[in-house]
Amino acid sequence: MLPTANGIKPDHRIIAEIVTTSSSVLDLGCGDGELLALLVREKNVRAQGIEVDDKAIFACVKRGLSVFHGDIDSGLSDYEDTSFDFVILNQSLQQVKQPSAVVQEALRVGRKVIIGIPNFAHINARIQIFFRGRTPVTGALPYEWHDTPNLHFLSILDFMEYCGKRRIIIEEVHFIGTKRRVRRFPNLFAQTGLFVVSGKKGDAQEQNSQEKQDGS
Repeated sequence: MLPTANGIKPDHRIIAEIVTTSSSVLDLGCGDGELLALLVREKNVRAQGIEVDDKAIFACVKRGLSVFHGDIDSGLSDYEDTSFDFVILNQSLQQVKQPSAVVQEALRVGRKVIIGIPNFAHINARIQIFFRGRTPVTGALPYEWHDTPNLHFLSILDFMEYCGKRRIIIEEVHFIGTKRRVRRFPNLFAQTGLFVVSGKKGDAQEQNSQEKQDGS
């Protein structure tokens, strides 16, 4: 992934460029609150976070952030439709048990959803699998097989196809490589994909209801 500049991670910098000033933001799986703190500082957002890890929540509290203990796999029933301008799922979607349900809930609660994913089809991952026959370890996938929090491994093309099948509108994309932003062949050269997505009114609820009926 791109090197950190001025102490700010490259994906955090891009998200800060996307989020509008004084908007309301809900960060799902906010970790230690580093991104939320940046958005509060630079964009004066009204920030909330949801996190399951107690140590991370404590770190958020030390930053002065409003963060609630919760498992985003359990849904967002406490929040009304379109109650936030932006909902963020950055590097957390691949760690939840039911990613599709989480995405649909995020689309229901947020006017726009920012989703950041590690790209399992990055060239370094392909080389490690093909030549070494080993589970890949890359800048965006830094864990060994036995200690990874990731439950799902997807590529940029996988996510784009997922959105197309579910009528999720991709409004904006950013692809991050090892040294620079990626403009061409992102599924091969980008370690991380950032997507700004939205859905037509009613689509998220309809899709979520259908998936529950299908048991997916």
